[in-house]
Amino acid sequence: MTISAAPAPEALEEACRIAGFDPAGAEPIRVAENEIWRLPNRVIVRIARAGQWDAAAREVRVAEWLADNQVPAVRTLCVDQPVDADDRPVTFWEELPEHVAGSVMDVVTLLKQLHALPIPDLQLGRLDPFVRVADRIDAATSLSDDDRGWLHQQLADLQAQWLNRPEGLPECVVHGDAWVGNTVRTAAGPILIDFERVSVGPPEWDLVSTAVKMTTTGAVSKAEYAEFCSAYGTDVTQWEGYELLAGARQLRMTSYAAQHAATRLEWQAEAQYRVDCLRGRTAPPPWGWKGIM
Repeated sequence: MTISAAPAPEALEEACRIAGFDPAGAEPIRVAENEIWRLPNRVIVRIARAGQWDAAAREVRVAEWLADNQVPAVRTLCVDQPVDADDRPVTFWEELPEHVAGSVMDVVTLLKQLHALPIPDLQLGRLDPFVRVADRIDAATSLSDDDRGWLHQQLADLQAQWLNRPEGLPECVVHGDAWVGNTVRTAAGPILIDFERVSVGPPEWDLVSTAVKMTTTGAVSKAEYAEFCSAYGTDVTQWEGYELLAGARQLRMTSYAAQHAATRLEWQAEAQYRVDCLRGRTAPPPWGWKGIM
């Protein structure tokens, strides 16, 4: 269980009352920007941030669409949702069966199924690789003004390049944050989770997450990555737009760590190290960035 913010039991109780569930005995699984709770009857409750109604509603629509298309993914419960509780959108999900963390091959297996689907009429929106990055940089008060200014300039440069990115594979529905942390493996096979960033865009964005784990952080071996590419049928590192997308992913990973380092002392060294890597103050990659939980 990860708890990094004060939980909001009032929102949980109000949402359960509206949806017809009993909140007694609820246990927090993760309490951070979003809250995830488990009810005793195998119901998972997700409480999103205030102002995230459209994103929460989209997650529900995406889950229903994936179910209709037999893509293995976490399923919503059959209730009228999202529920508005304490000005926060709340959604209800089936608890996953017994599972372990997903693997690189689980990611590619699920991506191939997702990317092959026709784009639905669900108002998914366009992929924005830079969503919330500026806010995260502003919140990164453990960094110097110079480092924050450099990160903002990197963001501006990457945004300009994104508007004129090279042509690649045909656009499709993309997960938006396709890494092993958003897959799990059950006895029946891999399952896709977390639809907060699902949108329409270049499939390379989903592929670059695994590629960066090899080229940037070293968390994925060359052999694992070769197997990933063989399974999908392409190597995104050979695409002329790779450096752009890898740079966007690196900036997201760095700004995420830096934002939370402002309130979590134990993350400050890692956040600063990531900035130093991007600014050329360290040895060349892969850099061995530590996972942030």
